[in-house]
Amino acid sequence: MTQATPRPVSSSEQEQALREQVFAAVEAYHQFKFAHKQFVPGQTYVPVSGKVFDDRELVQLVDASLDFWLTTGRYATEFEERFAEWMGVKHCLLVNSGSSANLLALSALTSPKLGDKRLQPGDEVITVAAGFPTTVNPIFQNQLVPVFLDVKLPTYDIDTDQLETAFSPRTRALMIAHTLGNPFNLEAVMAFAQKHDLWVIEDNCDAVGSLYQGKKTGTFGHLSTASFYPAHHMTMGEGGAVLTSDTRLKKIVESFRDWGRDCWCPPGVDNTCGKRFDWQLGDLPFGYDHKYTYSHVGYNLKMTDMQAAVGCAQLDKLSEFVAKRRQNFDFLYQQLQDLQDVLVLPEATQGSEPSWFGFLLSVRENAPFTRNELVKYLEEKRIGTRLLFGGNLVKQPAYEGLTCRIVGNLGNTNQVMQNAFWIGLFPGLTEAMLNYVVSQIKDFYHQFESK
Repeated sequence: MTQATPRPVSSSEQEQALREQVFAAVEAYHQFKFAHKQFVPGQTYVPVSGKVFDDRELVQLVDASLDFWLTTGRYATEFEERFAEWMGVKHCLLVNSGSSANLLALSALTSPKLGDKRLQPGDEVITVAAGFPTTVNPIFQNQLVPVFLDVKLPTYDIDTDQLETAFSPRTRALMIAHTLGNPFNLEAVMAFAQKHDLWVIEDNCDAVGSLYQGKKTGTFGHLSTASFYPAHHMTMGEGGAVLTSDTRLKKIVESFRDWGRDCWCPPGVDNTCGKRFDWQLGDLPFGYDHKYTYSHVGYNLKMTDMQAAVGCAQLDKLSEFVAKRRQNFDFLYQQLQDLQDVLVLPEATQGSEPSWFGFLLSVRENAPFTRNELVKYLEEKRIGTRLLFGGNLVKQPAYEGLTCRIVGNLGNTNQVMQNAFWIGLFPGLTEAMLNYVVSQIKDFYHQFESK
């Protein structure tokens, strides 16, 4: 009987078989390297934030590295499509950080392609003083003027009662963050913006998954941003995104991100427009290569595909991460109820369901201890703490001598600077860790009861 000749193994089959061997080794390595470690109260550090992952992130990271396609590629395309769908917007543009996302979002509004709607040097952008620097830095970097408003307590978000007072003939936009995941009053902000025909950028870096009146934050403004730094709701190590449902703005952001070029071909692709050598733009000769024609003074802020590969695996877990953050918030809120005579607990904005970034506390003015004393105690007990970023940004040395406008006396912002801090509630924290945190806060408080 004639024996059948074995079918030759194709090179693609050989490659896939080798990849599978690598992936199996990576899974085994994950089990060895990142095995669960027992929590020991007082010895194991309780961080405020951290990355939560399994072997899938490592496998996809290695998968992307085996392609050796070191710039943005197939995983980036997949992530942009899936994250835009998850958020409920038309377009997602990946960048190398949330701070870069903020820079691009605001820079896009300076584009000549927007005509009379473009922001010009000296125009004003309303924001808050109690926040993170890179929400405000793009305003300065684009030669615009930030108008600093106070926040309301205990939501820690923009005081919308000050909006009309803040308005001037030079007011052209608002750029505001959802503080630690707590949505600001979007109904009031969007009504104000519509009334005065203003641009709105939502810094959604700390609020991915937050809801306002049943709709996700990051979908209300003309543009929004996200961050994928390890502290955030999901991670790529570094990374961020600009989101919009306005196709015109999407093209402008893409141009600023990709060297400022007029061409929109992805890396490694040519002639998407079908007339690469048939354009006449600026004072360039007819037919000048569209790939080297620039319509904006831009940057190169793209993401690598290896980062995006990690993001695709994280995106599978994002809804679970959001649910766990809310669960941890509810636990801490219930456990610390009996300390409200000395601590101000955080409150969600009316009509919102936050995807909390951290658990923000303020030490009351009449408390027998200070914020710094409590923070120092917790750190000594191996419990991580953070302040509310820059406190009052107006008082930061980086902004000395820069042009800005301040509305009111920023009284609540100064209270935040003096008295507020936050502790972690990210998905990697166990109930044992949270119980330890609560017990240490209460132990600290009890030291003062008999005094």
